[in-house]
Amino acid sequence: MRHVELHALVPLVSAEEVFATVPRWERYPELAPHVRATEVHTGPPAPVGSSSWELHFRSGLLRWTEEDTFLPESLQIRFEQTDGDFDSFEGVWTLRQQGPDVSVAFTADFDFGIPSLASILDPIAERVIRETVAWAVTGFFPGTTVLDADIDLAAAS
Repeated sequence: MRHVELHALVPLVSAEEVFATVPRWERYPELAPHVRATEVHTGPPAPVGSSSWELHFRSGLLRWTEEDTFLPESLQIRFEQTDGDFDSFEGVWTLRQQGPDVSVAFTADFDFGIPSLASILDPIAERVIRETVAWAVTGFFPGTTVLDADIDLAAAS
């Protein structure tokens, strides 16, 4: 199982605004070059939604459908793959108001279920997922600081 984390700080905005904006999955293809397509089946204000994703991955596409659970009281968005290319894929967006800014923590765990290819596929998938999250957050909220030093969005595009 591979673990992915990304941390960012969104300046001068409320956590509620970030919570309302992050799950605008339909905008991710325009914000993040790795995202080929998204389809929102159900989204907010429903407490549980569903979305399908296609990401450019190696020389093909990585596809999955996920169930999204929106928890406004704890400022969390949980997701879990219900169908797709991963053997398992789940995670959470966690938001925290820090004075005038919002701390964004994205964590996910995935497994392709192919141990013999894990050393090749896992690092690429981790990079693609982390960059996608970073591009989306910085695209939604210009001025956002990605706190992970090894993410270089200019070089990645």
